[in-house]
Amino acid sequence: NLVTKRDVYPLPLIDDVFDRLSGAKFLSSLDLASGYWQVPVAEKDQCKTAFITPDGLYEFRRLPFGLNNAPSTFQRLMDKVLSRLKWHMFLVYLDDVLVFGRNFQEHQKRPEFVLMALEKAGLTLNVEKCVFATSRVEHLGHVIDGNGIHPHPDKVQALVNFKTHDVKSLRGFLGLASYFRRFIPDFAAVASPLYVLLKKNAPWIWSEKQQSAKQKLVQYLISAPVLAHFNEKLDVVIQTDASNLGLGAVLLQDDGTGPRPVAFVSRTLSDAESRYHANELECLAIVWT
Repeated sequence: NLVTKRDVYPLPLIDDVFDRLSGAKFLSSLDLASGYWQVPVAEKDQCKTAFITPDGLYEFRRLPFGLNNAPSTFQRLMDKVLSRLKWHMFLVYLDDVLVFGRNFQEHQKRPEFVLMALEKAGLTLNVEKCVFATSRVEHLGHVIDGNGIHPHPDKVQALVNFKTHDVKSLRGFLGLASYFRRFIPDFAAVASPLYVLLKKNAPWIWSEKQQSAKQKLVQYLISAPVLAHFNEKLDVVIQTDASNLGLGAVLLQDDGTGPRPVAFVSRTLSDAESRYHANELECLAIVWT
């Protein structure tokens, strides 16, 4: 991986994936069987995947997990196979395909279209992990239904149980927490005492300040609101906030039941911004959002 020329083909942004689900009442989740292993490695490149075992030298003939270009390679393949109606009928993130429809009549033929395209490309599914024409699915670490988007309970529990005893484990904790930052108000400000420990040459001193920040992040996710699906037909309200720790905002929409959060965003301040007057910080939050 250290000497591999990086493939910069992009993966979809998780937020973009979820923002396409407005009005979806029926969902089908398709999972490819051992996704990467369905992609052959060119014979001339197989030697580059060689590894040594007590039984001898082996090379991968199929795309292995762990190569830094594996995600980009697989996403490019899936985009090519399912290019025609991606984003309109279904969403593709690596080996996960989410088919959606506003009603059963609209939805019922869409999985068939995907299945035919996958069959033509010689790609197979893990049937045990596939779910068809349901109102609630688990997708990319979240639970999705007609009411909105929820963090997956297993991921929340993983965060609750996460032990942070050194820099490496703290990076893992913050990586998982940050994945769900759209559910957490003022994530950047709340997490700032933890990020201090990740700075270069920073001593590992776990104080009450860090423990409190960790507990707040966990508690925010435990009690996280269901995020509404973004609806381009509804008015948008953006509320901003600012402090000497960071900027924050929430996007709200009223679906008839009252204002509901669609997403929370936040960021820390630069050294120069941290010296702004409170009024300037409030204006900065508005400009940033």
